Amino acid sequence: MWSREGFKNEKPRAKPRPGKLHDQRRPYECIGRRPAQSYRAQGMPFFWTRNLDRSTSRPDSRLRSGHGLADGVCFHPFRGHPKGALPIMKLEAIRTRVRTLLAVTTLTMAAAAMATEPSYPANPRADGATAVARARVAADVLMNSYDPGKAWFPSSWWNSAVALQTIGDYMQRTGDRRYLGQLDNTYEKDKGVFPPGVLSGDPLLGNFTSRAIDDSEWWGLTWLQAYDLTRNPKYLDMAITIANYVDGYWDTSTCEGGVWWNAERTYKNAVTNGLWIRLTAELHNRIPGDQLWLTRSRTAWNWFQHSGMINAGGLVNDGLTDACTNNGQNVWSYNQGLAIGAGLELWRATRDPAILASVRRLADAAIGPNGLATSGVLTEACDAITQTCDDNGKQFKGIFMRYWTDLVDTTRDRRYAAFLEQQAESIWNEDRDAAGRLGTRWSGASSDDHPNVFDWRTQASALSALIGHVPTPPPWESLAATMSPAQPVIMPSASGTTPIAIDLGISATGFVPLQALASIDAPSGWSVSPRATLVRLQPHGNATPVSNTLPLKITVPSSATDGHHLITANLMAAGLRFNTQADVLVAHTIDFDTGTADENPWLFDPDGSQSNGVQNRFADGNAHFTYRLPFPADTTSAQVTLTIDAEFLVQVSADNEHWTTVLQETRRITDGSNKADRSIDLTPYLGAATHGSRPIYLKVSDAFPDDGWGGRVYHVSANIVE
Repeated sequence: MWSREGFKNEKPRAKPRPGKLHDQRRPYECIGRRPAQSYRAQGMPFFWTRNLDRSTSRPDSRLRSGHGLADGVCFHPFRGHPKGALPIMKLEAIRTRVRTLLAVTTLTMAAAAMATEPSYPANPRADGATAVARARVAADVLMNSYDPGKAWFPSSWWNSAVALQTIGDYMQRTGDRRYLGQLDNTYEKDKGVFPPGVLSGDPLLGNFTSRAIDDSEWWGLTWLQAYDLTRNPKYLDMAITIANYVDGYWDTSTCEGGVWWNAERTYKNAVTNGLWIRLTAELHNRIPGDQLWLTRSRTAWNWFQHSGMINAGGLVNDGLTDACTNNGQNVWSYNQGLAIGAGLELWRATRDPAILASVRRLADAAIGPNGLATSGVLTEACDAITQTCDDNGKQFKGIFMRYWTDLVDTTRDRRYAAFLEQQAESIWNEDRDAAGRLGTRWSGASSDDHPNVFDWRTQASALSALIGHVPTPPPWESLAATMSPAQPVIMPSASGTTPIAIDLGISATGFVPLQALASIDAPSGWSVSPRATLVRLQPHGNATPVSNTLPLKITVPSSATDGHHLITANLMAAGLRFNTQADVLVAHTIDFDTGTADENPWLFDPDGSQSNGVQNRFADGNAHFTYRLPFPADTTSAQVTLTIDAEFLVQVSADNEHWTTVLQETRRITDGSNKADRSIDLTPYLGAATHGSRPIYLKVSDAFPDDGWGGRVYHVSANIVE
């Protein structure tokens, strides 16, 4: 961590003589990204120095205590140094010494690690650098689902706004700027008018507005986040345009105020009005001299506080009845979070202590005995093991955590920070698969009938908690790693070994070279090459993490038992540590339901497909999904059976490049009436054995992409003859 050491007992200096360099007002020089903070107003220069611990993990530093947070080594170029301060030397000399020290430290660690078997805690808690790395891995997984053509996340309009806002939060929190282009791509491509069914079930009216008033507000907040990141006025202008549209639905003739949920003016609810308060307060805080948006925000907050939507327990129900009373409907986490976030932004505009007191009551109710957490983990009503959240509910908890992070940053309350940390730790340790995907139940709970669901919506939601766990400012260095493929499947031959090729991807941020030691652990009887090696990384800040790839060769014996086997990569650099895994499935049969955890290892490319629960994976329009079936090298014939319906198009390939159509529905069927088991003889398509298998790629897509009723698969099984 960093510490600031000032000159408390420095004697007054003589007035400088003409021609002498003695400028006490000269800015400090720094090694690192961030300019030195100026203490000249206090008449006190300073140094930032560093001990051997690079983390900023402890709650007091996470809570922005003002200590232990910096990005570089800074010094005054014209002053001497008292005892304990850094000696004055040329900037390049300091860089050289730091690099040399880090290189020597890493090589020493490497030698020790190779000589003895290292020990790693099963679930280490994240320090600041690790929190950045975790968020980076999760953000990259989320952005793999972004469709650059239609400039959204298929196939949800308001959910896409929230996912992009989450990526904006990630970039603002960590300093990573790789995804600014995607934000702008969406802005430019999707700001026009679209008929229903293209980007939303509703017609889009232009400027990200529609009959769904809350959807419009989500986009307004997304463009304010983009404005905060870039200071490009077009984003602020768009947010103002959206807010002006929404203001047309503020109506005092019903329930004495509030914004209608839809253009038909049928419902006044918590989400629409929580969004409105936050949106108007954010506009005020970004427009110099504004009073219009502040007045609207104050009026909306006062109305919301007295609307009756906040129940006696301090929790926010969904909305109002036609008689303007609390409708008693479910307390969704995002309604509670938006109420908290709305109050916080308005408090920043007014500094009214009564507003902050109301925010604290809402927060205390959320984590209280009758609140929204189960065993300390944020839990939606639909997270029950007997239920499955729909595509809307999957994203609610992440919205709550966005504004809970704001609460932690604003209040520095340790209780609130501890709750945030618990969510981040539970997600990473209990709700993450080997591919870095984060599920809908943050406790990791699952069942056969209602499995834990993993998709881009659940990814965006859980990512918000990981972002909140990153300290501000972020640590100046981080080290992350992933494996690809992360969930490979092998089907061993009757004799001999089966090789697997896995790439270990390593990424880093920082300002000095890193020598990272990668050591690989494999199950007993398996071999891995290389077992341990050093990887050099040369980061240049944190805006674009630098990366390197280490190819690994895993050899699996024919005696390997069916089931899941873990390959673990442990990464170490001076003061930094990260680990990642590949989950290898060894199988001799193929038999799984779609929409379950059993499907994941076989799902080679989900593309834009969707799953709404067990026995339900479909691809509409131009989307598809592809299974990879790695038949044993000694396979002589194979047959696959699909339980499938709707307007399917099924193709097979031996190389994932050249495709042959083997099944196609020629009728437009949208009611599932053609559901049946359909068998395909794959023997003619088996290629030559390579790398221990004769793989077949099976792709399902939409035979009539214009109407949105693509093929839906329920179950997959295969018969193999060796």
